[in-house]
Amino acid sequence: MGSSKHGFALVTPASRGLGFAFAQILLAKTQLPIVVTARKNSDQVRDQLLSSKGLAPNSEERLKVLEVDVTDESTISSMAETIRREYPETPLRLALTVPGILHVEKSPAQIDAEAALDSFKVNALGPLLLLKHLSPFLPTKSSPAFPIFSSNENHNLRLPEHTIYAMMAARVGSISDNSSGGWYSYRASKASVYQLAKTFDLYLQGRSAKKALAVALHPGTVHTDFTKDFWGGREMLEPMDSAERLLQVLVNMPPGLEDGRGRCWDWKGKEVLP
Repeated sequence: MGSSKHGFALVTPASRGLGFAFAQILLAKTQLPIVVTARKNSDQVRDQLLSSKGLAPNSEERLKVLEVDVTDESTISSMAETIRREYPETPLRLALTVPGILHVEKSPAQIDAEAALDSFKVNALGPLLLLKHLSPFLPTKSSPAFPIFSSNENHNLRLPEHTIYAMMAARVGSISDNSSGGWYSYRASKASVYQLAKTFDLYLQGRSAKKALAVALHPGTVHTDFTKDFWGGREMLEPMDSAERLLQVLVNMPPGLEDGRGRCWDWKGKEVLP
């Protein structure tokens, strides 16, 4: 297992789809401790992850699965306390926060107050509460840089020396890209992630300088249950393909102020404007 100086990685949630693929890659291609979350059935998620092909031999001891519901702040707080206890003095090196829910409204008449509130709780408030409780684990200006694994070690994902805090936005959350309308609550709630990434990154510029950055991501249209009503007529990515491409975008992103931090990037490495 990596020592505390190498940091730990976190994927929330990781019970299926893109989050599950992120967790598989990190277990297979890093030696970091990996904290993942599931809203329920954490033991089942753990078993499914550990049955994946190509994992490193020590994956079982590196993996911790916690039950977190991003609409319940007490579960996020409990996760943070567990991390403090289990990984003392260990900074967060890579965070992938990917909560999302979609209630489709094709016209204003279809807007339902309870469903819309659910969208904002998961897509906007969830990421906000996650960064609240995870921010203390990010390095400060005076923290040492993370070591870069040498090429003769079995670490296929070459993580940079700084922390990456990524949160999942969506292209449909972009106001400038909106040409078709609809999806009112999803668009509005995902638009907030662009603002959260920028605002959190400004905080990190002051607290961490080049030791940490925050960005938003657009994964493309991923072939999961989340998108099953929209599989026809558009370019589709499998979860593993999207996850691998997004991770390559992240690990190759410099931490400088003008090099991409605080913005939204898609799986091709192209910026998605707010």
